[in-house]
Amino acid sequence: MSSNEPRRTALDALHRSLGATMTDFAGWDMPLRYGSERDEHNAVRTRAGLFDLSHMGEITVTGPQAAALLDFALVGNISGVKAGRARYTMICREDGGILDDLIVYRLGDTEYMVVANASNAQVVLDALTERAAGFDAEVRDDRDAYALLAVQGPESPAILRSLTDADLDGLKYYAGLPGTVAGVPALIARTGYTGEDGFELFVKPEHAVELWQALTKAGEGHGLVPCGLSCRDTLRLEAGMPLYGNELSTSLTPFDAGLGRVVKFEKEGDFVGRAALAEAAERAGKNPPRVLVGLIAHGRRVPRAGYAVVVGGEKIGEVTSGAPSPTLGRPIAMAYVDAGHAEPGTGNVGVDIRGSHEPYDVVALPFYKRQK
Repeated sequence: MSSNEPRRTALDALHRSLGATMTDFAGWDMPLRYGSERDEHNAVRTRAGLFDLSHMGEITVTGPQAAALLDFALVGNISGVKAGRARYTMICREDGGILDDLIVYRLGDTEYMVVANASNAQVVLDALTERAAGFDAEVRDDRDAYALLAVQGPESPAILRSLTDADLDGLKYYAGLPGTVAGVPALIARTGYTGEDGFELFVKPEHAVELWQALTKAGEGHGLVPCGLSCRDTLRLEAGMPLYGNELSTSLTPFDAGLGRVVKFEKEGDFVGRAALAEAAERAGKNPPRVLVGLIAHGRRVPRAGYAVVVGGEKIGEVTSGAPSPTLGRPIAMAYVDAGHAEPGTGNVGVDIRGSHEPYDVVALPFYKRQK
């Protein structure tokens, strides 16, 4: 296989047998959709969807100083995470620019799993390896050691409960526990990227097909459908969740992205980017840079990343993500706009769609919040 060939997950043949439309995503051949994107999206909102997320990058950090290394390498207070819990965090450059947003699971006293976005997995691995110098800790590339399946939607607890005796009721949001699902050993995590309740299941690649099939069978009475990357994007957009390369990049600090809360200055010791991030925090407090907002269309034309946001003919911002929203029935977007135009309820905002200034309303994020 040439190095230009996209990588394939353990479920590749299964996706093709289901008639999936495949696409190259971050060097992986991934299912974009199986049928209708709207139907897949609505299934997750009302019933359940099954995703292959095996393109995500798992990096294991172990050793007596694993926590100290992660506290130094990342912006979060990782040593404060209890075993069995997870934390959303970021890894930044020395200048405060975001290299990636991450989920870190504490698997044991001295063992952590860092889950990076597929497009940044190598960058994160290289940065952690470099930052590990001087720490009694090992950074291990475990991308080939895991397949990752996600069951998302209001029916997901009932579906999973029929296949495991793990304590799902006791499993909090952003927690993970080892168990077996349909006889397959798994790390069962209650995380997701859809705005719904759901679970992510880390298993050995050789168990991926049998687990997918068991979940599909268990989901038959619950309206479970296979879901591709396309509806994952509209689901996360409705839930106001950032996507690296759209809302997050090396040219932005967590404070620019409105996510300064993930930076924990109170933790002990230095961490990469601390000085630059302290300055960014001060700047954001005094004179906020552009603010990430939601936009809802009056009409039907869909905004895309890179389109200008305008007021009275002047550019005041830029769309980072845009799509038709199946839940709201109208096009929506996330955009960075000048602070003076960021107040929810602000009208007279336009998006320049091929020379036509389409009217939009500024709203608070997220667009959609599930009923607890």
